[in-house]
Amino acid sequence: MSKVTVFALKDGLLRTSPRLEYFWAAFGQAPVATLGSLISGKRVEGVELRADLLPVDSEMLARMNKAKAAGDSVALAEENEPKLAHALAAQYGVDVVSETSGPLQMRDSGWQVKSLLKAIRPHQWVKNILLLLPLLAAHRFDGGSLMMALLGMVAFSAAASSIYVVNDLLDLEADRLHPKKCKRPFACGTVPLSVGMLTGLLLVCIALGVGAYLGPKFLAVTVLYVFVSVAYSMRLKRMRWVDIFMLGSLYTVRVVAGAAAAQVEVSGAMLFFIFPVFLTLGAVKRLTELTLAKTDDHLPGRGYGRLDRGKLLNFAIVSMIAALVVFYFYTLSAQAVALYPDRWFLWFAMVPLAAWLWRMVRLGYYGKQDYDPIVFALRDKRGLGLIMITLSLMFYAAGLWAKWLGF
Repeated sequence: MSKVTVFALKDGLLRTSPRLEYFWAAFGQAPVATLGSLISGKRVEGVELRADLLPVDSEMLARMNKAKAAGDSVALAEENEPKLAHALAAQYGVDVVSETSGPLQMRDSGWQVKSLLKAIRPHQWVKNILLLLPLLAAHRFDGGSLMMALLGMVAFSAAASSIYVVNDLLDLEADRLHPKKCKRPFACGTVPLSVGMLTGLLLVCIALGVGAYLGPKFLAVTVLYVFVSVAYSMRLKRMRWVDIFMLGSLYTVRVVAGAAAAQVEVSGAMLFFIFPVFLTLGAVKRLTELTLAKTDDHLPGRGYGRLDRGKLLNFAIVSMIAALVVFYFYTLSAQAVALYPDRWFLWFAMVPLAAWLWRMVRLGYYGKQDYDPIVFALRDKRGLGLIMITLSLMFYAAGLWAKWLGF
């Protein structure tokens, strides 16, 4: 009689928790019903997991194949997951057992901190440098204002990382279909979903705690950012064009947060200028993804296909032109007259600014960017040079160079 070797699902063949996989798949489709299911104990109907996409432990799979080669009977434990167990059993050519009398084959369920750090994406914190824009626009460079803005960056970095965690948990299936995102820690199973959930909760508590310290205005902006980000992750990013406006809005909220943290006024003219800039960058983000896509199908979890590249390019160009037009009219405003004695240098600043925006659009169209345009922009040497030239001309127009150099 052949030996029967039974493998566990959770902490066995799979590098993920089926129960939590079902929860996040259901929460992305029907959040209210999913929260209600926590009370009733019943799963949301109509939610199925793709067994072929779930992360499998390579060592356990090798042990399974070795047992089969030795002539042993191999089976998966049902573990209250009959559909999933049978789907996996059919995929790997093994049986399913509902009850086991012997020990289950299980793996080491440990995980590494560096994998969790990858999940919270600390490299994305650099985007929160946008909180310093109100200080630059208001020519406020005192230490107190800068310190408050830096604390605001800490709060938004924690908030952003918590949203990245939630986004990855909601996008498990879509990420596993993506050529690069399939390597994200939760998608590939290197970090347990439960650890991600606890980390996300801790990070949002840090964000709200620092936000409360910085005052009610900043706290309100932080809560708004978290709320809109979650709505974006759950629904809005799947809606054509709406997601670009939401990307632009989330970038703009960072600027408003910087003003609230440092207690400086953010002008309407500034917001009218930066919003179309961020719309341009949002379109560039989608252009990059579509250019790098392998097929003409819609991007996983998105409403765009490669046939939309032309429309996105036109949108990016129109947004770029709108930003430059707003900037020009700002140079004619009373505020510009007050802040920039030699404001005609602002017109010169429009040249490198336009060159930078066009560079971003062009590189996105040809797929020569990262998937996040802000992160790319902050390490693009030529682009940074154009930004530095723009800022230098604006500082000269404001008379700041003469003030700093003692002329």
